[in-house]
Formats: sequence, structure tokens, C-alpha cells
Amino acid sequence: MSTAGQLLRVRVTAKDAETLRALLREAHPDVGGRPRRGEDGAFSIEAYASPEEAEALEREGVSITVIEDAAATGRARQAEVGEGDRFAAHDAVPHGLALKVRDD
Repeated sequence: MSTAGQLLRVRVTAKDAETLRALLREAHPDVGGRPRRGEDGAFSIEAYASPEEAEALEREGVSITVIEDAAATGRARQAEVGEGDRFAAHDAVPHGLALKVRDD
């Protein structure tokens, strides 16, 4: 399976706050949100990374849980978006620079 263009949303969980801080300083992952402390005392944060980057984040005292393939989710959401201008009048004439194309 090719991982080109794959972007994962992962949960990075560290045994303590200092371990998580050290990881964030060293690796600089693209994080989303703020760290949270679990009932067990572990700290976690969500991050976005390629599969290779996610694998590189895992080390002693740190675990990685894949939440979703964010790129695939994004493509699915984009497919839901319609084309055209739903607010334009049905007989509106386009303005600006463009190519005139016939729909046959």
C-alpha cells in the first residue's frame, strides 16, 4: 500500500508531561489542540503526520494511536461539496477572465 499523500491524525500519549514536552521540542509535529491529562496521569495530544513521521514519534514512554486517515476524510468531505454557484440567478452571465466553454 502506498503512503504517498497520506496524512494521519494520531494521538500521541506520553507517560508524563516532561516526556511529551521533550518530544514536542525535538520532533515539532503538527499538533491540533492542547495536551490533555488522562486519569492514569499520562498526557496526550493529537497531531497530524505522515505514516513515517508518526512511526518516528513512537519511543520509550510514548505511544501513538492512529485515529484516522485525515487526507482520506478530507477528500470524502470535498466530494460532498457541489459545483457551481448556488446563489447565482439561473440566467446570470459570468464576468471576469475565463474560457468560454460549451456544455453539450
